[in-house]
Amino acid sequence: MTAIEQADVVVVGTGFGGSIAAYHLAVGGAKVVMLERGPWLSADEFDHNFELGKSYTRIFDFVIGDGMSVLGGNCVGGGSVVYFATMPRAPKFVFERHGSIGRRMWPAAITRESLDPWYDRVSAALPIKQQGWDKVPYSGGLFGAACHHSGRTANPSPSAVDLDLCTNCNWMMAGCKFDAKRSMLLNYLPGALEHQTEIRPLHEVQHLTRNDDGGYRVHYRIVDDEDYRILHDAGAIDAKIVVLAAGTAATPVILQRSEATLGKMPHAVGRYFSGNGERLNTAVFDEDRVREVLGLSREDGQAFAANQIGRGPTVACWDKLDGDLPEYERYSLEQLYFPPGLGTILAQVPDATGPTWFGPQKKEMLRRWQSWLTVFTMSEDDNEGVFGPPPETGNAVRLSQQMLGTGPLSYDPTPNTRRGWALSDADVRQILERDGLAKVRPWTNDLVGAYTVHPLASCRIGDDPATSALDDTHELRGHPGIFVTDGSAVPGALTVNPALTIAALAERAMPGIVKAAADRGVRVTYRGTLPEGVPSTTRQPVAR
Repeated sequence: MTAIEQADVVVVGTGFGGSIAAYHLAVGGAKVVMLERGPWLSADEFDHNFELGKSYTRIFDFVIGDGMSVLGGNCVGGGSVVYFATMPRAPKFVFERHGSIGRRMWPAAITRESLDPWYDRVSAALPIKQQGWDKVPYSGGLFGAACHHSGRTANPSPSAVDLDLCTNCNWMMAGCKFDAKRSMLLNYLPGALEHQTEIRPLHEVQHLTRNDDGGYRVHYRIVDDEDYRILHDAGAIDAKIVVLAAGTAATPVILQRSEATLGKMPHAVGRYFSGNGERLNTAVFDEDRVREVLGLSREDGQAFAANQIGRGPTVACWDKLDGDLPEYERYSLEQLYFPPGLGTILAQVPDATGPTWFGPQKKEMLRRWQSWLTVFTMSEDDNEGVFGPPPETGNAVRLSQQMLGTGPLSYDPTPNTRRGWALSDADVRQILERDGLAKVRPWTNDLVGAYTVHPLASCRIGDDPATSALDDTHELRGHPGIFVTDGSAVPGALTVNPALTIAALAERAMPGIVKAAADRGVRVTYRGTLPEGVPSTTRQPVAR
């Protein structure tokens, strides 16, 4: 083992929660080191192909659990590099949810009204703008027209995309080559680097120990740049404050593995996981009916056949985000683009007489892939997920050179969760199958169980120590000086895309985290500034 290094603060993870924490602590004067499990890629390294070893497999982490699989980011910038940049605010009723514990899940100090100023800060920093119908790509327009035809409303979503730079290439999920998508690589991370933050890619944190002075030692291994199954040298950094933002599927695993040295963890660490109530349906459109019923056509005369053109989700139906509806019956429906690969494998054949996700009928369905539309449900689940004993290293047992692994998460959806899925499935069919427009079928759960791209709540904030791992300052109960600022801190499903809420909560937590650092002897002040844009040519890793 190399010599123990020193820092004021170690931030684990470089996504929304980690980048915001590092920026504010560094601007305030703290010596900050960020440890990131994945590689550091710049815009020109994001590839438009699916080859093994290219960016698509390098920057994703797909972990298969028992009943639930999680797709997340694995790179500097974390989830912000692979997200679709759809940034709505959570509805007011979300903050009053009772969920599986039968009483208010969120801390009393946090309401939609109290979080709005922090939403405003993130919206200004990225920035986030409301899209207009004139900027919506074909898939979004098709979904909007189908919603209108069925008597539903649909609206363009607020987005952190610079539409003047966007080329509608629909590769943004694999990182944006054109810096149109406002990831952390373009704002908070450059701001942190300007104030001497050190970012170390390919550093996987394994566990924490406590030092005699009350600070912490962060233990890591170096990950091989090509084969993530191979771990190289070990190292450790001492810090007065540790901010965990490794992701909802990794933060609780690090804490569980640390229990042997830190002492007992709160009961809620690794429990109450939420998949944001997510569900996917694939519609295969009849091009003639699209033309005849909706009156749509493209410049080339085709009605649609444009699934590959555009950018992620751009239009959502929020008709069921009504606080007067019963819990578990509230959800949003969002047009979504999933690139070939996982999406085409898991899509089931409507009205199949044989196998639903493979075979001759699936082959015919794939032939019509450009006429697909994927509709994404975000609903209210029951926080059913539980993490079992952690693997020997990392958050998963790696099955392949990159991207794929199996993890300790188990998930068995309750009747409450299933009711929300069934209601949303029926709505999707009512919208898209009306007058023969399309045939709809949910993605299969046979291969990887349920699935989520927005994991939440495995180390959540709350007022009740029995059901929350963190207090409303995001500090880990019983372990002062450890804070959590990623999606694992969100108490439960949000019924909308969660990135803006995760970021707003991290911004809200920062004055308290900075004060805690100062109380522990770090010369740091909360300045409350926001980062300015930095040209991409300055965003290069420090060789180590």
